[in-house]
Amino acid sequence: MNAKQSYYQTLSASILKKLEKRGMEAYYCASKENAVKMILDLIPEHSCVTWGGSMTLEESGIIDALRTSKRNIIDRSTAKTPEETKAVYRSAFSADYYLMSSNAITYDGELVNTDGTGNRTAALIYGPDHVIVVAGMNKLVPDLNAAFARIHNIAAPMNTIRLNIKTPCQKTGLCADCKSPDTICCQTVITRYSRIPGRIKVILVGEDLGY
Repeated sequence: MNAKQSYYQTLSASILKKLEKRGMEAYYCASKENAVKMILDLIPEHSCVTWGGSMTLEESGIIDALRTSKRNIIDRSTAKTPEETKAVYRSAFSADYYLMSSNAITYDGELVNTDGTGNRTAALIYGPDHVIVVAGMNKLVPDLNAAFARIHNIAAPMNTIRLNIKTPCQKTGLCADCKSPDTICCQTVITRYSRIPGRIKVILVGEDLGY
C-alpha cells in the first residue's frame, strides 16, 4: 500500500462515520474491482436496476457488470428518441435500485449534486427503493463551499466538454455563473440526511474516478 492508498483508507474511515450519522449506509472499497463486487452483492438477482449519467459508473466497470448480470436492467443508452428517454427517466422512480455518483461529498457527510435535466437528483430524493452512490476519493471536499467550487470549476466544465455543450465553461474551463439555455447547472441538491435509514448507500472507492 502506497502513501496515497493509505491516506484514502484513513480518510475514508472518518467520512464513513459521518455518512452513517446521516442515516446512510457507508462502505469503502480500495479498488473499483472491489466496488463492482460489492454492488453485485448488494443488489439481489432479478431486481430492477437503473442508473443516472455517470463517468464514475462507466470507468469502474459497474454498468458493464450489471448488463451481463441476472438483474432486470432499465438501460438509458437504449433510448433512441426524446420520448423514449423521458420514459426511461420516469421508470427510474419505480426501480428497486438506482445507481449514481455524487459531484461532491463533504467531510461532514453531505452529498452535493447539480443536474441539468434533474432526473438524477430527483431519483436521489424520492422514488427508487434503494440508491447506491459510488464515488472516488477525488470527490471528497472539506465543506459546502468547496463542493460548489468543485462542481462549478471541475465537474461542470469537464462534462460540457465531454458532451459538447456550448457554455462559457466549455471554452474557458471556469464557471461564469451563466444563464445560458444550455447550462447543465439547473438544480442543486444537498442531501444532509436519509429519512429512510439505509435507503442511500454510499460506496467510497480508493481511486480517482469520474469528474
